Amino acid sequence: MAEITIRKRPRTEAVVTQRKFFKKTARGKVIKVLRERYLRDDVACGIHSCGLCTHEHDVLLPSSGFLKHASFPNGHFVLPDTNVFLSQMDLMESPLFAPPIILLQTVIEEVRHRSLPLHNRLKTLVKSGDKKIWTFYNEYRSETAVIREEGESPNDRNDRGIRKATAWYTSHLSLARPPIRGQSNPTLPTVVLLTDDVANRQKAEKEGLTCMSVRRYIGGLEESGHLLDLLASTGSETIEPTQAVAARQALYPDYLPMATLLAGIKSGHLHQGHFNANQYNYLEGSVSVPAFEKPVLLIGREHMNRAVQGDIVVVEVFDEKDWKAPADEVVDQEATLKNDDADDSEEEGEDDEVLAERKVLQTELAQRGSSSKQPTGRVVGIIKRNWRSYVCHIDSTSLTSMNPTSLSQQTVFATPVSRLLPRIRLRTRQAPALIGQKILVTIDRWERTSRYPEGHFVRALGKVQSKEAEQESLLLEFDVPYRPFGKAILDCLPPEGDKWVVPPKSETDPNWRDREDLRDLIVCSIDPPGCQDIDDALHARRLPNGNIEAGVHIADVSHFVLPDTPMDHEAATRGTTVYLVDKRIDMLPALLGTNLCSLRPHVERLAFSVIWELSPEAEIVNVRFTKSVIASKSAFTYEEAQIRKDDPRLTDPLTESIRLLNDLARKLKAGRMAAGALNLASPEVKIQLDSSESSDPIDVEQKELRETNSLVEEFMLLANISVAKKIQETFPQTAVLRRHLPPPKANFEKLQDILKKRRGLTLDVSSSGALAASLDQCVDPGEPAFNTLVRIMATRCMLSAEYFCSGSVARDTFGHYGLASPIYTHFTSPIRRYADVLAHRQLAAAIGYTPLHASLHSKSHVERVLEVVNKRHRMAQMASRASIEFYVGLALKARSEKETVIEDAFVIRTFRNGLGVFVSRLGLEGLVTFRREIDFDADNYVITIPSEERPTSIAVFDKVKVLIEVEQDKNTQRGRVVMSLSDPIDSRGM
Repeated sequence: MAEITIRKRPRTEAVVTQRKFFKKTARGKVIKVLRERYLRDDVACGIHSCGLCTHEHDVLLPSSGFLKHASFPNGHFVLPDTNVFLSQMDLMESPLFAPPIILLQTVIEEVRHRSLPLHNRLKTLVKSGDKKIWTFYNEYRSETAVIREEGESPNDRNDRGIRKATAWYTSHLSLARPPIRGQSNPTLPTVVLLTDDVANRQKAEKEGLTCMSVRRYIGGLEESGHLLDLLASTGSETIEPTQAVAARQALYPDYLPMATLLAGIKSGHLHQGHFNANQYNYLEGSVSVPAFEKPVLLIGREHMNRAVQGDIVVVEVFDEKDWKAPADEVVDQEATLKNDDADDSEEEGEDDEVLAERKVLQTELAQRGSSSKQPTGRVVGIIKRNWRSYVCHIDSTSLTSMNPTSLSQQTVFATPVSRLLPRIRLRTRQAPALIGQKILVTIDRWERTSRYPEGHFVRALGKVQSKEAEQESLLLEFDVPYRPFGKAILDCLPPEGDKWVVPPKSETDPNWRDREDLRDLIVCSIDPPGCQDIDDALHARRLPNGNIEAGVHIADVSHFVLPDTPMDHEAATRGTTVYLVDKRIDMLPALLGTNLCSLRPHVERLAFSVIWELSPEAEIVNVRFTKSVIASKSAFTYEEAQIRKDDPRLTDPLTESIRLLNDLARKLKAGRMAAGALNLASPEVKIQLDSSESSDPIDVEQKELRETNSLVEEFMLLANISVAKKIQETFPQTAVLRRHLPPPKANFEKLQDILKKRRGLTLDVSSSGALAASLDQCVDPGEPAFNTLVRIMATRCMLSAEYFCSGSVARDTFGHYGLASPIYTHFTSPIRRYADVLAHRQLAAAIGYTPLHASLHSKSHVERVLEVVNKRHRMAQMASRASIEFYVGLALKARSEKETVIEDAFVIRTFRNGLGVFVSRLGLEGLVTFRREIDFDADNYVITIPSEERPTSIAVFDKVKVLIEVEQDKNTQRGRVVMSLSDPIDSRGM
């Protein structure tokens, strides 16, 4: 037997090898955590041809480092500290920034603690393979590990560790390349510590290390002109302010300290919520907080206090005597601030723009109604910024020089595409070249002495109105991940690729384990035209006992997407597939989404089936869940299935199955409506493209909903409800569910008042059933579209549905208000929704098919994942709508070049200086504004336009005709739809 020697670590080493820290638990208890750290002397340096290290990885840093820097002709490596990644990530991601990078473990861990989004970007950067990056585990190398000294802050300890690693690399290079007798000394590349921390640089210089600030380092690179624009305007390297600027007046109040904010929220004196800008009035915003039914109104720049759309802010609410009503006037930032100067926008004093804004506010406040007052307050602090990269264009009027060859730095305005965002001041050397381009800009800071936030240029997206630039800008605008799937993700796909098939049935084959063979069932799918990612298929057949068997068969995505794999992580990050008019951004690689998982006809596919026994009255007798193998007999469009169902000459089993499903669906829907489900509406249109190869729109038409649409919807709802009950019973703490909370009654007050005053109709919002019944009564015999309009307006009063973890909320809040169901989830679209993939995994565990992955036993993990999925779902919906709007604009532009475009529209809102109108045929909402004075009756929602002959009155719900034109939007540089009244009065020139 081999002799085993047990060696004990010397006690003297404990101080280096043990890490001690204190941690606060969720219940507030403080515990001491002691972790053992095993130090090694074989952690590799990552430099090619190093004779002292053994490398097992292919990705190595070049032995000579980077040779294209004026200060380091012999080559160099850069070793950035944590703040470089926290502040200058756009620079680090730029393909123009090409030096080999030594990334320390200390830096990675500190970035993770400081910012998870930046940590995710850093991980992606390392994995992408586009840059030469070596991760050096300095905390586990015996020569570079450091311990925190008494009285030393964690930040100082990390800085010392970074300096120690820099010193080790410098000495390691000299040891690896010793001088050889008789030969000249070898030229060694330099290890450059990159830091914007002045104190850290001073200490490094005292220790004899080579260090530089980011700005100074960039100045020595060949591409410095472009790279300097990428630098965030933070850190110690910003230009020293002049005496005049340093003494300038503060434009905004200072924020309260974080401790004061948290204490105020806890005591109820202050309130926390998300800031929402007003799309009609840039001088007004609101914050929804739990303490008040109506949002807290913020009036004027000073009270919005540098909040940006989506920021989590803290507000102080004024005394009730100081509450105001929302403005009823359209206030456009472009018009009010058209003469603002980017260079002078931080100057002290009462300039024209400040006076213009003050005048607008004073006029508004004098005219605001008193009947609809709501809580009013001001922002006193920011809990979390929602800043990211924004799609903008350079405001050409803000340039001081249009010379395209000039490389002088200019301060210019970048105007975001979104009207909810303020202008951004940025300094760039490329301003003349960027005119007419869509660009990406990141906000860096917003000082209290500056009217606008400051940011930096990230990259150009392309020429304005080019389809490619518009498409990319739309994806960036709504934060949609669209990068190609990386190698690690594609490696998770079956090695057979598109040759993969369901293997022949065998008891020993793992693909067939515990699967039912349903290949003989008459199964079919019904989808929109051109659908490639077919998630679901259905069947129905009569049973000998007189009941009916109905089944929903869903693509078994979780068979291919295994937990905790690169493909699973990417799907969780993307959250959902995003559908644009002429493009689809997939959640999963196309091989799965449109091939191996897609339930295409006449091909055997793996499925997850929900099979019910139903009575002839569509009541559930029993339900079972099973993994299965199916072979769809046909793939219909909604129109094809409708024609087949309605053709009395067809009596084949497939047609009879569709008829049986349709009969059950009608009864299921009647049952839902009787229980109080809502039949809501949204403005859905279809863009007719020139051809399948072309993306040029030729017309817009409303989507036609057929009986077969409802057929599919009812069975998908039934499957989702049945699965929700099962997974919640089995996993009461971590079930992935979806809920739709009842809307606050205050949300409907305005719509109720409009309906009562304009049409004499009553809207009962006491329950979903009462609302459904009263919506049915909101009809105009002479105008069928009126009821649809009211349903659209009612939908906008609702809260959004959301995914949630069952153990995170009270049981009585599980319900889905719109569907009138006590419990609900999403199970039926796993190809395009990540929440469905999680529901599949939980259902598979609930029926004993496979154990549940540990992550889905963790409530905190499920909460984190669903927070991301909820955000991605909202953004995907907005991106889809924006894509439709863009193509509607293109179609109208093409049409307006041939003819005058006049359409019927309903008035949906009145302003002191305009009308909000809805063109139902195009699903398009627009604004008709008046430059001349008009009479406005806010209480009765009527405007009156004076005229020499006779005044014309127009009210909400009136039907008008609008002239639609397309002009270039100053804000987005896209084709913007502009509307003016054609009837009952021509408003052009008014």
